[in-house]
Amino acid sequence: MSKPNLSLSKQTNILFNTIPLAAYIHIPFCRRRCYYCDFPISVLGNSVSTSTSIMVTDYVDRLCQEIETVKLLASKLNTVFFGGGTPSLLPPALLAKILQQVEAKFGIATDAEISMEIDPGTFNRTQLQDYLAVGVNRFSLGVQAFQAELLQTCGRSHSLEDIFSAIELFRQANIANFSLDLISGLPQQTISQWQDSLARAIEIAPQHISGYDLVLEPVTAFGKQYQPGIKPLPTDEDTAAMYRLAQQMLTEAGYEHYEVSNYAKPGYQCRHNRVYWLNKAYYGFGMGAASYVEGKRFTRPRTRREYYAWVEAGAIIDVPRISETDYILETLMLGLRLAEGISLSQFEREIKAKIRTCLQPYRDRGWVEFLEIDGEERLRLNDPEGFLFSNTILATLFERLDS
Repeated sequence: MSKPNLSLSKQTNILFNTIPLAAYIHIPFCRRRCYYCDFPISVLGNSVSTSTSIMVTDYVDRLCQEIETVKLLASKLNTVFFGGGTPSLLPPALLAKILQQVEAKFGIATDAEISMEIDPGTFNRTQLQDYLAVGVNRFSLGVQAFQAELLQTCGRSHSLEDIFSAIELFRQANIANFSLDLISGLPQQTISQWQDSLARAIEIAPQHISGYDLVLEPVTAFGKQYQPGIKPLPTDEDTAAMYRLAQQMLTEAGYEHYEVSNYAKPGYQCRHNRVYWLNKAYYGFGMGAASYVEGKRFTRPRTRREYYAWVEAGAIIDVPRISETDYILETLMLGLRLAEGISLSQFEREIKAKIRTCLQPYRDRGWVEFLEIDGEERLRLNDPEGFLFSNTILATLFERLDS
């Protein structure tokens, strides 16, 4: 039986044809693979110099070739995000080469947010200043934990000392916008350790903090070794307590809990990631990168050999548009991650009625809220319980709308 074709309002074609104003660029190189990581990466080890590595320069050449061949839809990009992998293993000159290619192809707005993920122990002051000089204006520092034993448990390549050295380099370079990434629910992690990591992050006072709950992906070392909720992983009750603790400590410290896993000082929400959560179009470039253009979602090959072959063959994307049903479900799944929730005005009356009916039990529990703001009806999850049980809420919503 085919799925019902849920209908949007007449905005559908406009939404599907939205011009991408954001670009994600994947830099796959890492010194080692962390035990929780299932991203498409190329492990270099500690002996390879990325400034002279043919592997690295070849990848940047293929990446620029892909950018050159893509269909031009945007006039100027508002956000560019270098993710990985470990983008800070890329020499500033090569990162500049990629940005120059992006500028030549699309243009980059003068007030664009240009972010890069950066790991402790992978950069020095000169390198950081060079990243700033070529246009990077937001950094996301992969801390993960402030306990040496947990860093070792995760297989991280940096030490506790590297973290504080990195923060000092940020201060010396007068970095105006940076984020810290933390992970909860790690093997052997206690609530006390999580509280200590949050306190240290607050003391450092970045403009943004991301707190991710560990996800056990089957192909990772952790996924093969552990089962959810079974020691040495924290219990479900403990991970829920960690989530509530983060919400309490960070909001009391002046951070807005603007997305399920993200907190920001006023004015410092990640503009690039909001593109994803608002289900807007974006470009993706590089090995394993995903894009969403003209209503089509596409993920590039995950190995360098396959990616290079795809680029050499013309970087052709031949996939169908997503269905209206999938668009609605994705809009709900992504938009409900935001504290502001979603506008229900974009949906037809029948869909809105289904949403209200199936979410009424969660409304009674205080997990979801229907409200009117400036004459617009909105749906949002309450913080922290609605966010904490978002998977349960979304599963119920999907079952009702996709049946």
